[in-house]
Amino acid sequence: MKHIDIIDVMNNANLIGKPVTVCGWVRTSRDSKNMAFLELNDGTSLKHLQIVIDKSAITDISEYMKLGTSVKVEGMVVKSVVAADSVEINAEKITVLGTCPPEYPLQKKRHTLEYLRTIPALRVRTNTFNAVLRVRSTVSACIHEFFQARHYTYIHTPLITASDCEGAGEMFKVTTIGYSNEYKTEEEYDAADFFGRRAALSVSGQLEGEVAAMAMGKIYTFGPSFRAEKSNTPRHVAEFWHVEPEVAFAELPDIIEIAEELIKHIINTVLEKCMPELKFFDAHFEKGLIEKLQNVVSHDFAVMTYTEAIEALKSSGKEFQYPVEWGCDLMTEHERYIAEEICKRPVFLTDYPKEIKSFYMKQNPDGKTVAATDLLVPTVGEIIGCSEREADLDKLLEAMNTRGMNLDDYKDYISLRKFGSVPHSGFGLGLERIIMYVTGVQNIRDVILYPRTVGNIS
Repeated sequence: MKHIDIIDVMNNANLIGKPVTVCGWVRTSRDSKNMAFLELNDGTSLKHLQIVIDKSAITDISEYMKLGTSVKVEGMVVKSVVAADSVEINAEKITVLGTCPPEYPLQKKRHTLEYLRTIPALRVRTNTFNAVLRVRSTVSACIHEFFQARHYTYIHTPLITASDCEGAGEMFKVTTIGYSNEYKTEEEYDAADFFGRRAALSVSGQLEGEVAAMAMGKIYTFGPSFRAEKSNTPRHVAEFWHVEPEVAFAELPDIIEIAEELIKHIINTVLEKCMPELKFFDAHFEKGLIEKLQNVVSHDFAVMTYTEAIEALKSSGKEFQYPVEWGCDLMTEHERYIAEEICKRPVFLTDYPKEIKSFYMKQNPDGKTVAATDLLVPTVGEIIGCSEREADLDKLLEAMNTRGMNLDDYKDYISLRKFGSVPHSGFGLGLERIIMYVTGVQNIRDVILYPRTVGNIS
């Protein structure tokens, strides 16, 4: 049906005094003796549009007043009586598009995020998710803008793979057979399956991205990744969105510079385009959020080695749930302490022990560490995992053999080191984690439309 977006009604002063048609859902309503008022939202704006009903002209208003009802409103745009910088519509005709019964679960103005997770189909109608999804859309678009403006090629890597990029084995199996007693061995089962071998959902597009980068120079992937890691924490979901650039002829300092530029580009874009949403999050989720983001983009990120971080943690006097020693994998409590208390800003932690990092990372001359870095940010912890890739065939094979990996599963990847190998680097940025950082929302389940977690696919 022909109508105008609510955001355009609010932002176009030329519409004042003119008739318009808008559609939306009733967010709030109130009744008085001679007048009634609806707050209408169509998803194009965080702010609601007030609809003024003259009860002498529109007498039967009962169906319009029910929260959640969808309506079409025809009327005149006028300046708001109470807000000088706003407008409202004097309704001349209202048509109910979809009725809403009294058991509509969003009757209160405020609900806990835990409760809203139980009604995923309706929680998107709250101010919180209106704001989250708008920021998420803006961030996604600006990521593409960043790479497209810098001559990167956007690559679509496969979601079904036969190789495990991370080497941890926490992957979702893809099969057409399902449960069966017909096969005597796992090998026999896999041979009879659709691909004739074991297949899984991809945990990362990196390996295929490297293939593209060895021809295109600079590429990025942006799509879903799947991890069957049974981590029921505020930072983990089984299906998430992943941005992964891969850059030929780039060493670790080069890719660190690119990562910092991307994060600052994202934050600057959100500050420019999503200020109403940021003010909402600043008021309700993280006091001082806007100031924090402004400080981040105006200062250089810190750089610290893993070894320096371990020493700082041990000498901090802080009692951690998980004790730290050189060689341990840092936990969220360690990452946040480094970013929030030691550096007090985003920090690239570099040169991790090779035993706790992936097989593909370039080995440093010390023989103990790899040219890898994680970007740690206050309130969230790690949001970027980054490394220079091992370009030396012998060292790569040594790392893979040490881990007992099946080299046949990685034939294409290994061949890159045979034919014109070059230094190259890349990183992965979890979209949901950067959304958490720029909104102040503490749980990853609340920045994605349908969170997939252990024991939950509703």
